[in-house]
Amino acid sequence: MEHLSALDATFLEVEDSDPHVSLAIGSVSIMEGPAPSYEEFVSTFAERATTIPRCAQILRTHPLDLGSPEWADDPHFDISRHLHRLALPHPGDDAALFEMVASVMERRLDRERPLWECWIFEGLSDDRWAVLTKVHHCMADGIATTQMLAKFSDNGGGDSFASDIRAAKEPVRHGLGLPKVSLNPLDWVSGIGQGAFAAVAAAEHMAVGAAELTASLLSASPESSLNGPVTTMRRYSAARVLLADLQEISHAFDVTLNDVALAAITDSYRRILLDRGEQPGRNSLRTLVPVSVRAANHFDMADNRVSAMLPLLPVDEADPVKQLQLVHSRLTRAKASGQREGGNALTSAAKNVPFAFSAWAIRLLTRLPQKAVVAVATNVPGPRNGQKLMGRRVLEVLPIPPIALHLRTAVAMLSYTDQFIFGITADYDTAPDIEALATGIEDGVARLLTASRARRRKRGSNPHGRK
Repeated sequence: MEHLSALDATFLEVEDSDPHVSLAIGSVSIMEGPAPSYEEFVSTFAERATTIPRCAQILRTHPLDLGSPEWADDPHFDISRHLHRLALPHPGDDAALFEMVASVMERRLDRERPLWECWIFEGLSDDRWAVLTKVHHCMADGIATTQMLAKFSDNGGGDSFASDIRAAKEPVRHGLGLPKVSLNPLDWVSGIGQGAFAAVAAAEHMAVGAAELTASLLSASPESSLNGPVTTMRRYSAARVLLADLQEISHAFDVTLNDVALAAITDSYRRILLDRGEQPGRNSLRTLVPVSVRAANHFDMADNRVSAMLPLLPVDEADPVKQLQLVHSRLTRAKASGQREGGNALTSAAKNVPFAFSAWAIRLLTRLPQKAVVAVATNVPGPRNGQKLMGRRVLEVLPIPPIALHLRTAVAMLSYTDQFIFGITADYDTAPDIEALATGIEDGVARLLTASRARRRKRGSNPHGRK
């Protein structure tokens, strides 16, 4: 049997800490019509679910947390319990779809069954339909979920933007990652020395990063409407931009695509705070930015392999270009300081602690008021090529993040073919302006695109070329 890691189990404890929280992640695939019959849909998914072991497994827990929860085959598995069908009210526009998404995602998954569901939404405008897939976060992180759900498509997955992430490009280490053995004794001495120095440097790098993360979590942010208790109800919205526009901006300002996306989010949050009558300060938007540490040979594994950075997004800066430059410099500094490695070291260290102790510690920490982080922004690379489901084309894919730990909004970003989508989940009562947050992100990208083209014209360079 496979056991949950300490990180996987954390998502169960976070959900248990607040009865208003559902720790499921999801995505909505917008499909080209016409929709298949429900019987055809069930038959197709029943066949393809057999290629994903987690689809037919349940969690077994141990009394007093004497062992970590483990995955076991569900002897009563019935796929019809996991497939549902709903019709959107007329006119089947985005507003109707988003309201239905929020309603489905706010309900917790039944832990007595495999922790996933799939919903067909019929009645979308322009002869479209949609499939919402919902998976508990203890089962998989964003990349693992995307890879897992791709197996339901007609081609079983295909190439993914996930191959571009840092962890996927790092060399795979086998065993202890020792260098190739040489027959020359002088090479042995040199190799031992280099390895010792590298190990000390890596340990120091991780320690500094872990210390920075800990200090950030202990530093309370100013009072903000973005942070506080949540209700059981949710709102959902999405912002849509072209991947090519983000790439053009990143090339013009010599920053990463993720920097551009986070700058657009920063600009939108600034406007939200101002509209709410709050003055954005330097410490107003400490943001949890999950970072994948999933190696390329672990893409098909259903689990969580993430670390984190906790940058302060510059909502106190009004100029969009300066915002972008500050986002880039702060993310660069966070990467250089070892926050990614430090967070990964902390989660790895938990493997060596008896599960009962780690579970009790997490349970205590998740029940304390969390005031350091006020937003989360996660970037999930999706398929490079267009997907099909039952012969119908997948037009776009919208990511759905959860909210928890007093975070009243969360943004998930997903790249799919030539699109880049920001999916936004918010608490129903405290974030009625979620549409303004989505519109603000689109406006933020548009302003940066205008600035990047003006910059290129000024320099007299090719608007589509690299510097």
